[in-house]
Amino acid sequence: MTNSQVWLITGAGRGLGVHIAKTALNAGHEVVATARRAEAITKALGEHDALLPVALDVTDPGAAAAAIEATVDKFGRLDVLVNNAGSFNAGFFEEMAPEDFRSQIETTFFGPVNVTRAALPQMRRQRSGLVMTISSTAGIAAEGDFVSAYAASKFAVEGWMEGFGPEVAPFGIKTMLVEPGFFRTELLTPQSTKYAEASIDDYADRTNSTVQAWKSMDGKQAGDPAKLARALIQLAALDEPPVRFAAGADSVALFEKKAHTLLEQADAHRALSSDMAYDD
Repeated sequence: MTNSQVWLITGAGRGLGVHIAKTALNAGHEVVATARRAEAITKALGEHDALLPVALDVTDPGAAAAAIEATVDKFGRLDVLVNNAGSFNAGFFEEMAPEDFRSQIETTFFGPVNVTRAALPQMRRQRSGLVMTISSTAGIAAEGDFVSAYAASKFAVEGWMEGFGPEVAPFGIKTMLVEPGFFRTELLTPQSTKYAEASIDDYADRTNSTVQAWKSMDGKQAGDPAKLARALIQLAALDEPPVRFAAGADSVALFEKKAHTLLEQADAHRALSSDMAYDD
């Protein structure tokens, strides 16, 4: 890749996406910033010769293809795709409406799938590119209440990226998963978080306490999204970006905890687990 890259960033109308877009522009890159409404991008980022705002609903494969086409028409190539758009459907699994569970998967998993599918032909033609997908620590370990749908979507993202990465590596295309811990973005705001309607008495007390806990955390998360954005621009410039990047001290700690947990689980019934082959 050249020093100046062409970036396409989804979910760039607010939150982390705005920080990534600003940092990429400040680093001298050309940026296609997408959001459901293009005017949200202009409001957040202003106007810039190197900025192309594009309206994109990531759940629409046709819109994803059009965004890639607009990118290439404007800048001639696509070097870095950042799958950042997301939402949070929070609630106990049993109380969450099936359509809300499915909506979580459509946005947070199939959204990146749609945009990446549209981007890969251009990257193959170039024989270069980086697909960076913002996952979550919830894609490493589903800890706590209210995260079953969100974690399911992020676990899917982790497996998909890990699986297709080697498929496209021979074409010079690299992949990178980013697992942020708690950052002071807009994920927990009413615009991004939807709570399941409480309907089962057995969950009532935990529902009340969990909703209050999530709401009280909004705006007080320890992570600085501007620092994360700077780190991502730095990592994207490496000849070999990391396959996974634990973003935040809490993310590093969770990676280590999950690794130890898996080792303990592998060892817990080692003899039984290992004695599954046919007896000759």
